Amino acid sequence: MGGELASSSTSIPTTDPNGGLTEAEVNARHARFGPNELPQPQSPALWRLALAQVTHLFALLLWIAAASASIAGMTELALAIVAVILLNGIFAFLQEYRAERAAARLRSLLPLRVTVRRDGHEIVIDARELVPGDIVILKAGDRVPADVLLLEGIDVAVDVSTFTGESVPINPSPGDAIQAGTYLTRGRAIAVVTATGANTRLAQLARLTAAPRRQPTPLTRELQRLVRIITVLAVSVGLLFFAVAVFLRLPVLDAFVFMLGVTVALVPEGLLPTLTLSLAVAAQRMAERRALVRHLEAVETLGLTTVICTDKTGTLTLNELSVTSIWTPAGGARLFGQGYEPDGESDIEPGAEASVRELARAAALAADGRAVWRDGRWLPLGDPLDTALWVMVHRIGLDPDAIRAKAPVLRTYPFDPHRRRSSVLTESQLIVKGAPENVLPNCRNAEQARQVADRMAAEGLRVIAIASRPVLPGSASDVLDPDTLERELILLGLIGFSDLPRPEAKEAVARCRKAGIRVIMVTGDHPATALAVAREVGLVGDNPLVVTSAQLPPDDTALVAPVDRDEVVIARVAPEDKLRIARALQARGHVVAMTGDGVNDAPALRQADVGVAMGRSGTDVAREAADLILLDDNFATIVAAIKQGRTSFQNIRRFLTFHLTDNVAELAPFVIWALSGGRVPLALNVLQILLLDLGTDALPALALGVEPPSPRVLDSPPPRFHLVDRSLLVRAFLVLGPTEALMEMIRFFAVLSSAGWQPGMTVPSETILLAASGTAFTAIVLGQGANAIANRSDDRPAWRVGLSGNRALVLALAASCVLLLATLSIPPLARIVGQAPPTALGWFLAALTVPAVMLIDALWKTIVRRQPSG
Repeated sequence: MGGELASSSTSIPTTDPNGGLTEAEVNARHARFGPNELPQPQSPALWRLALAQVTHLFALLLWIAAASASIAGMTELALAIVAVILLNGIFAFLQEYRAERAAARLRSLLPLRVTVRRDGHEIVIDARELVPGDIVILKAGDRVPADVLLLEGIDVAVDVSTFTGESVPINPSPGDAIQAGTYLTRGRAIAVVTATGANTRLAQLARLTAAPRRQPTPLTRELQRLVRIITVLAVSVGLLFFAVAVFLRLPVLDAFVFMLGVTVALVPEGLLPTLTLSLAVAAQRMAERRALVRHLEAVETLGLTTVICTDKTGTLTLNELSVTSIWTPAGGARLFGQGYEPDGESDIEPGAEASVRELARAAALAADGRAVWRDGRWLPLGDPLDTALWVMVHRIGLDPDAIRAKAPVLRTYPFDPHRRRSSVLTESQLIVKGAPENVLPNCRNAEQARQVADRMAAEGLRVIAIASRPVLPGSASDVLDPDTLERELILLGLIGFSDLPRPEAKEAVARCRKAGIRVIMVTGDHPATALAVAREVGLVGDNPLVVTSAQLPPDDTALVAPVDRDEVVIARVAPEDKLRIARALQARGHVVAMTGDGVNDAPALRQADVGVAMGRSGTDVAREAADLILLDDNFATIVAAIKQGRTSFQNIRRFLTFHLTDNVAELAPFVIWALSGGRVPLALNVLQILLLDLGTDALPALALGVEPPSPRVLDSPPPRFHLVDRSLLVRAFLVLGPTEALMEMIRFFAVLSSAGWQPGMTVPSETILLAASGTAFTAIVLGQGANAIANRSDDRPAWRVGLSGNRALVLALAASCVLLLATLSIPPLARIVGQAPPTALGWFLAALTVPAVMLIDALWKTIVRRQPSG
């Protein structure tokens, strides 16, 4: 990191750290480099974004439907269809507009004011005025205003989680680079600015985040495919019927209206609102499971997910350091507990209790941290590692606050990144805490400890050593050099920390494996630590592949080999690597879900088919770039969301079958009319068709869209077939649709024949024609009720499925019946629609449509079950 940023400052003259830049130098560099602010992302014009939502192919089909209704004099329904178009357009526009704001959030990571040295004086300036070469002065709590190089530092700790997602601060040394957007958690620093504004690492990520949005979601592609099918079918059939009408010498205007009526019959006007409402209900269910959906399309995409690229910290683990292992020369101990919760248990080996307690007392004095109860959970106050030591002391059965009160710390020698250790001095004791390789060489009793430290590190633990030596009261109070004091130490022991896996993570990973979803760990952490957690949660078995960012092939094509396989752990990843991994997997046909929480994750979250951000620990930038936000940062929540996503995929297929079946029944009267050369009257008019699409069909379709999940929904691999495939089209257009159409036309002819009508004759009276049309309409509505029940299952007959488990469908079918009766029996409504109540014979025959549809559907399911699988 240091080398990369240092290279950007090679053309900048060295600045005197004591005097800083002169005013002339500042002006010259400001003119050369510009203000210190991130470039404003160029967003598409709002009017273009809005226009696109109401001019896509499906919207154009709905506009045609509205136009046909208007030409036919049906102004109210024309306005209703326009309202559907506009409401869906507004919703889609708001979703797209929110997505475009992701890169803009990066601008809030730069501070407003900063302290600099200029012309020999310390002054506070607007952060926008910083230029390369400026000397900045930072203290604990300050956000780093630009890419800088550390010149001097006193006990400096920098929180880099904005970039890496890791919660443990780093300790930079003079000469190390620190990136804009991070902030100091401890100490005081003097640094020189190496890059500002568009040249910072933060700006590079902003450019990646503002890159063009990923390819359309699977749902979008499937809908586009469906719309193309419907468009070709509707336009072709409409033109054909226009030609037939002209051939039969109908007036051109009548032929045109007739053509539009056929087109309306083939356009499922209720599909788009049904789809939107179905996804919205699924999103609400996900929210109840602590998963917040930002883009509705992500609901269905989750159901198709084949690979999850998951971070380690906070997703598979608790993101809370815990002491799990203690070693002392006299024996060791294991500790158990949840995160920073002080209550817990310790299992101390026989004979080691005294040495473990001595180690704990020393740790209590050497650590400056504690846990506090806030927002319903225990949170660290101070350095997370020191907080974990405070918790450890509690779990061993001691009171760290009482220990500190009994032996006050007189002097602190802060952590130094070169020495990699710190120490505290009490009246009678010097206590040293640090990395084993930097503490053990100064200890007299460390022979065995080196091997133990290596073994603990290989297990994925973060290890520190604690040592001490006695001092005479007052003898060391004036010694300023810690290296002089930290000699001839006695090793008290080694302490191993781990970020414990979430209790439910192992089961969630196992469910993913059973569901045919590959889980890949992609983390910025150390390979050994990542592998240890991967083993604990069952992500890898006996043949893991562990690679680091440096070991990944530079060629994107070759990158597929190490990532598209089972039991993969990728450690020390850079932001560009996560982006490349997502693209490589997508190129192999995978539907990729990518988790992340830092600014560095935002580009990959946008690239993935489903970007999953952390709601508790994640940055605003990551959340804005994501499609799904985990409010509890829990991997198991992703699995629950995938379960709902798969359910939504199945539900969309259910109501698509339901909608398309109706289209066949609506088209049948026009086909019969054309084939008869106009000698058979139309069984349905355009208004009745629109009433079916936007009225009686709407609620049952929505109820199918909220069908609850099946217990077996995660017992098989994700669906790899099209949302609209041959099986769905055959069932809708060649099985259920023709059955409804046949029942509809038989009922229509039966009522006409009962009044003495024969083909080619004039209908005896308008009353009989309206009653026959009402009978055909009733047959379709009742047949669609049976169709809705049948579509609840792909393999069981409707009478075995019933209505139990979906209360919404019961209410929807009841509402459809009420609407049917209202439009038949209330004279003003009946006149507007153009129908009348069926005769007694008509009611009887229409009712028989229900068992007919159910029987044909059951026969079809039996045939499909008996066919050998592909």
